[in-house]
Amino acid sequence: MLKVGLLGAGRIGAVHAKAISSHPGSRLVAISDVNADAASMLAAKYGAKASSNDEILDDASIDAVLVATSTNTHSDLIEAATRAGKAVLCEKPVDLSLARARACLKAAGATGRPVMIGFNRRFDPNFAALKAAADRGEIGKTELLSITSFDPAPPPIPYVKVSGGLFRDMMIHDFDMANFIMGELPKTVYASGSSIVDPDIGAAGDVDTAVVTLTYGNGRIAVIKNSRRAVYGYDQRVELLGSDGLLSAANVLENTVSKSTKGGVTSAKPELFFLERYMRAYVAEWDAFVSAVIDNKAVPVTLQDGVDALAVAEAATASLKAGTPVPV
Repeated sequence: MLKVGLLGAGRIGAVHAKAISSHPGSRLVAISDVNADAASMLAAKYGAKASSNDEILDDASIDAVLVATSTNTHSDLIEAATRAGKAVLCEKPVDLSLARARACLKAAGATGRPVMIGFNRRFDPNFAALKAAADRGEIGKTELLSITSFDPAPPPIPYVKVSGGLFRDMMIHDFDMANFIMGELPKTVYASGSSIVDPDIGAAGDVDTAVVTLTYGNGRIAVIKNSRRAVYGYDQRVELLGSDGLLSAANVLENTVSKSTKGGVTSAKPELFFLERYMRAYVAEWDAFVSAVIDNKAVPVTLQDGVDALAVAEAATASLKAGTPVPV
């Protein structure tokens, strides 16, 4: 039984609290948050103790921590937790700075403790099945990857200002998915973007609509499209073209009912947002972490994977500013 401390009791912290508590191999024993009331409420719901970060890290009976705090705290907490001898699952990204993330990789690596980064989309059953089919060679040599990721609505401007920008905050999931599916880092990144959804996002120094092209040393290409607004729901699709065919993972709909009449054929909208769309992925992600720690095996999404995705995000940010392709 893995005893777990949860750092962060916000929206994503609540998702993880449910996954930890429902897993037969883990027990949620303590929760911390800068908002003490939020920590107390979530702890009471799951029979845990409201605590502080330091108390959780200093508690030798706690085997692992899940970091679901603000991004600017991730690297510090990963380092502190691994120094304390704990296994770590940390939400993405590792940091807003690639240099700081690399320093974290070195420091945490020296402790020998496992660190997994929360790129939960790797554990989505549809995307995982697409990756497995590609690895089995079912479409021959992979050549062109297309990833579509549209949010239903933009986040609040105060969040945009501290998010690190669309490439580090939103598209970083897609950069990791490209790394995962293609099996390597791209050689160059070319980004274009604009603020056409909300002018206030542009005024805050960010973009809300972007397309990034990744090129690989063997000639393969990946194209990623992001928008902060899709009025019909959370649009999450992947297509992979190969020499012998095409693999595609379509949207998950609110229901599977379709209506066919002389006026046309209609179906339900995509799931509303990530909490609905990726709940199974969060459960599978936690299960993979618990299994790796208990069995003393390598975690499936490493801290190096987190650094790699951030490296692509930084290259995309630089490319947008320069207007030219940038090497990773």
